[in-house]
Amino acid sequence: MSTTTSPMESRAREFSQKFALIRQEVGKFIVGQDEVVENVLIAILCGGHVLLEGVPGLGKTALVNTLSKALDLQFGRIQFTPDLLPSDVVGTQILAEKDGRRDLVFQPGPVFCNILLADEINRATPKTQSALLETMQEKRVTVANQTHTLDSPFFVLATQNPIENDGTYPLPEAQLDRFFFKLQVPLPSHDEFSEILNRTGGSVQPEITAVANGPELIEMGKTLREIPIEAGVQDYLVKVVRHTHPDNDKAPKKVKNYLRHGASPRAAQAILAASRARALLDGRYHVAREDIDAAALPAMRHRLILSFEGEAEGIQPDELILSAIKSAG
Repeated sequence: MSTTTSPMESRAREFSQKFALIRQEVGKFIVGQDEVVENVLIAILCGGHVLLEGVPGLGKTALVNTLSKALDLQFGRIQFTPDLLPSDVVGTQILAEKDGRRDLVFQPGPVFCNILLADEINRATPKTQSALLETMQEKRVTVANQTHTLDSPFFVLATQNPIENDGTYPLPEAQLDRFFFKLQVPLPSHDEFSEILNRTGGSVQPEITAVANGPELIEMGKTLREIPIEAGVQDYLVKVVRHTHPDNDKAPKKVKNYLRHGASPRAAQAILAASRARALLDGRYHVAREDIDAAALPAMRHRLILSFEGEAEGIQPDELILSAIKSAG
């Protein structure tokens, strides 16, 4: 008796194999941080941007640089500072001489790449932040009434330091909402510290090989969108998001006490997209509740607005999301 493989099953298997290959290549240089690496890759495949939060020295820059090599993407970096101007980000017009004539020509900024590291994004002024965040949303730049489209794919991985607030400009809620995920980069374990020293202490560094490219990432994203979700599971997703709203009668007590505003519809879209990716990685062709539970924390933690009481008592968004998940079940 012969078995046939459907086109969807074949594409799903290819997706899982390619994902594993990318993770393996990144793991040559990046020690530990398995959950962070997995979630960054999921966000990239879903076409989303990521906000990485962690103290300096945890390898956030190395992660983005390694990803760009493994994915064969053009890498760009902006070190955000208070004196950085919008034109330093998106580009500007300069006088250039050609054929004996002087004309204004557009000089592209560092956003014209495939994968951009926006280092310490909260150190730039709101005006400069807005220039980048508008580019993230529109995937194009307008300078002097001329529109310039960015290359595809285009991803931003922004970093911020959670413990240093002097001279920083926190991102407004509306701009935070444009990030697909917010990921917290943890300190390495004892064994991971030792492995980091072993890998970086010598003269020979691991060589990263390109195992994917931009067009392949776009195709993998198309495969994700074909994964079905049952009505009951989608209803559960909606409940999880709605239970983060304090004005919802069925929201848990913690949410009512400590939240001013809950997650947006964009959060639900991010959870669904990430859940589809997780289903494929688990060898399934349908979204399950556990996929939604796993995607809810990184998709919503930056989209919740704490009340005064929540701020005063040092409540963490993650515990409120977990309460919403529990009440939705």
